Amino acid sequence: MFHSYYIAPFAVLWLAWLGYWLVAARNVKATRRRESATSFLLNRAFVAIGAVLLVLRHPPLHWLEQRFVPPTMAAYWLGFLMVAAGLAFAVWARVYLGRNWSGTVTVKQGHELIRTGPYGLVRHPIYSGLLLALLGTTIAIGEWRGLLGFVAIAAGFLIKIRTEERFMGETFGDAYAHYRAEVPALIPFRGRRRPAGPRR
Repeated sequence: MFHSYYIAPFAVLWLAWLGYWLVAARNVKATRRRESATSFLLNRAFVAIGAVLLVLRHPPLHWLEQRFVPPTMAAYWLGFLMVAAGLAFAVWARVYLGRNWSGTVTVKQGHELIRTGPYGLVRHPIYSGLLLALLGTTIAIGEWRGLLGFVAIAAGFLIKIRTEERFMGETFGDAYAHYRAEVPALIPFRGRRRPAGPRR
């Protein structure tokens, strides 16, 4: 079922997101601190492997083409809606992050701790949105290659998140510790706690 005319709407969404991302990346703050080469290469390797699995229509290992989701229109449209929602959430987060954004794990000059908008729901909303969109793509593809690709990219994101959490903790100290205690990392409302305050 997942022929070229079904792929086209997904491609439009992903290419529109990529176009916005490239344009928005031109106006960011100067970098003060950057992740190590090892961290950069490791997370990029996982993301690259995952991307290849997602786009490669006929992988050399034929079992990767076996389906784990039935080829139904319900699965297709569920995947499409997840991609649209996920990419919209990631763009919303990118807008709120503004000039503090970077494609790699960095601390910017005059870096700000953003806690409003999507950053009031999760600490890493760009990753949350992209993972939702990737999961939607995986469901629409319905093959094991898609699921393995999703897992590989998620692993790459988790490596980046671990480094980002360390950088933010060292930069913002107690403020980031409170933020971590109050706002979940990736899934909204999961384990969310209210800020501590005076009892009445």
